[in-house]
Amino acid sequence: MSRRTTAVVVVIVCVVMNLLARGVSETYAVFLLPLEQEFGWRRAALTSVYSTYMLVHGLSAPLVGLLFDRLGPRLLYAGGALCLGGGYFLAAHLDSVWQFHLCIGVLGGIGVAAMGMVPASALVSRWFRARLGTAMGITYAGLGMGVIAVVPFTQWLIERDGWRSAYTSLGSGLLILLPLLLLLPWKHFAAGNPEFRSERGPRAVAGWTLAQALRSSAFWGLFAVFFFTAVAIWGTVLQAVAYLVEIGFEPLQAATAFGVLGIMSVLGMIATGWLADRVGRRVTVSVTFALTIGGIGLLFLLEQFPYYWLLVVFVLCFGVSQGSRGPVISTLCAELFPGGGIGAIYGSVTMGMGTGAAFGAWVSGWLRDATGSYEAGFLFAAVAALLGLSQFWFIPALARGGHATSDEGDGREER
Repeated sequence: MSRRTTAVVVVIVCVVMNLLARGVSETYAVFLLPLEQEFGWRRAALTSVYSTYMLVHGLSAPLVGLLFDRLGPRLLYAGGALCLGGGYFLAAHLDSVWQFHLCIGVLGGIGVAAMGMVPASALVSRWFRARLGTAMGITYAGLGMGVIAVVPFTQWLIERDGWRSAYTSLGSGLLILLPLLLLLPWKHFAAGNPEFRSERGPRAVAGWTLAQALRSSAFWGLFAVFFFTAVAIWGTVLQAVAYLVEIGFEPLQAATAFGVLGIMSVLGMIATGWLADRVGRRVTVSVTFALTIGGIGLLFLLEQFPYYWLLVVFVLCFGVSQGSRGPVISTLCAELFPGGGIGAIYGSVTMGMGTGAAFGAWVSGWLRDATGSYEAGFLFAAVAALLGLSQFWFIPALARGGHATSDEGDGREER
């Protein structure tokens, strides 16, 4: 294959892996009500399973990055599919909360981390330069495509055959893909564009280490953006399907709205990556945060005015902004910290997303139980979004979209 063709194939493969990993993991939102109805568990107990998943996902990300840098993507992707598929296959036979924590939370979290944006970001950044933001946006769009394709399908499976059969189908589908994953030319994909390697030279190939990145304010700014954004998003979407059903929408209608959020997020991620390359990252990101906060505000209105057209506006605003910060963060991380340690560095930054999502999911469930309504959780999510936006206005490297420098405490020359 030509270099250009290989670069396109790498993006396609990463999109498919993101689609499967995110799509399967986000189905937990449509399992909430069936599990609550069958076992009578409190909402905080149910959302804590998702919190475990996101916490394990986040804490696994640095290790996944290190494994990518040392072992390459073949074993990483295959191991991720084995963990995620095996965990969901076993979930069909569970009957206690701790078992769901183990299969959905722990195995699912490890599996998604190994199949998701940590290896994808490292692979794509080795094949693109001038259009890196656009390529990252397309790669991130796979996350939204997964929600579109898998979540409504899972709701249909639940309504047809029950939640246990749905878990069996999801797990079996992933396990069947294992042989194909092992046969892909991962070594060639991981080698990157030879022109980039020759231009950078030996020093640039070595590049940043994780220890050096940890001394940079840019690293912690990116970490904070991921953390607060995840609190806002997962503190909202995990409760969205149940909330819509409780205020009068049909279950399949609510699940479809959740899936359409994924459609909008695909468009948002691609558009954000493209716009950030052209009009600037800070302005682009500020607009996306405004849409997120506006979407949360529309959820407040839906409880008083449960009109279908208002639901459509919410889906448009919140959906377009959902996940749209990801391409910008991935691109900035690749540009700020180039070199052979990008897997470990980006994995560590991603830990902010995992811990933030776990915290946001748990707090939203706790506030729902404590107050008997969703308003406090939605307000908490909106404040978190504001804190995420603030990083692009107060952290110098993020504000200018430039390079980490020695005056930020990393001890390296400006690149």
